[in-house]
Amino acid sequence: MITDLFILLADTTRLFGIKLINTQDFFELLIRFIFNMMVVLVIVRYMYYPIAKRKDYFFTYLMVSAIVFLLSFALLNVEGISIGVGLGLFALFGILRFRTSQIPMKEMSYLFMVIAISVINAMVTKKTSYAELFLINFVLLIVTWAGERFWLNRAESQKTIVYEKIDLIKPENRELLIKDLEERTGLKILRIEVGRIDFLRDTARIRIYYQSNTNQGHFEDFDGGDNDF
Repeated sequence: MITDLFILLADTTRLFGIKLINTQDFFELLIRFIFNMMVVLVIVRYMYYPIAKRKDYFFTYLMVSAIVFLLSFALLNVEGISIGVGLGLFALFGILRFRTSQIPMKEMSYLFMVIAISVINAMVTKKTSYAELFLINFVLLIVTWAGERFWLNRAESQKTIVYEKIDLIKPENRELLIKDLEERTGLKILRIEVGRIDFLRDTARIRIYYQSNTNQGHFEDFDGGDNDF
């Protein structure tokens, strides 16, 4: 009786024209947020992190998911503001933020996955049943797991390196060049491309293509990408 009276009083109390609490919306937000973070945590912690071993992206994905979810859910209740406008502003902020450093394609794919899941879980309306919502999240989990398990383990990765044995870049020394690169990197190289050559420093930029697996998640380029090749 006392609890019901407290809830009724809280629902009718206003502060500066805003309800102190809307019980139904509050618990809906809480349940959806917990569900969303559980799904994202499964993807990031048990699918992405065991392979990539990147704690910085692990934290980033969780924060992006929480921000996008809360932003989307809050904008749904604001009159006169389109959810597209809010998401457009967030996308612009995200581009400016992540443009400062080159993000690998795989990490970018996970970022879009996290954003998509968070938006779906926040924007679902009463026309969509919880069974449909669970199915959507389950399908995304299965697709992500299957991609990591069956496709990405056999995917071809690439890395650009600066090579100092300038004599080996000649076409007739291609086999010796590949053998030397495999011994230095410990990778099974599939093919190579020779880029910019600097005869003053006796160096050349070489892009190597290799068979990636779960033990090679630490190989990542930190240079300017194609513009420097």
